[in-house]
Amino acid sequence: MSSFSEFLPTVQALVQCYQAFEACSDSHIRTLGLTPPQFDIVATLGNTPGMTSKELGEKTLITKGTLTGVIDRLVERGWVERAAHDRDRRCQIVRLTSAGEAVFARVFPAHMEYMATHFAGVAAADHKRWQGALHALRDQLKKERT
Repeated sequence: MSSFSEFLPTVQALVQCYQAFEACSDSHIRTLGLTPPQFDIVATLGNTPGMTSKELGEKTLITKGTLTGVIDRLVERGWVERAAHDRDRRCQIVRLTSAGEAVFARVFPAHMEYMATHFAGVAAADHKRWQGALHALRDQLKKERT
């Protein structure tokens, strides 16, 4: 078993990295007129035929308890709609409306361009190294413990 001193610095570095990313990203998203959870849903639904709330919850950073309220507010804004699922009457498909597609077309590229400025000058090899380390850490955290 690892001692706290071996893994705690890794946890701290991960949290600090995520906090820095979130602060950078969230401040820009707000300048686009959306909250971070609204952007997360619009960006996830963009260029898709829609998905169930369960699928949307799995693909976003939004907790199940918050997801319904955010979707409700996006429905009120006319950006998202709920439609009957063609194969399962117990669930609905959440999808962007034409107005939501226009929001996606405006905010997604703008945010990706903004975020690209923070990665300018980073070598492809560094991206590969970071991705590999992050995927390995994810897999380590997902391992079943007995």
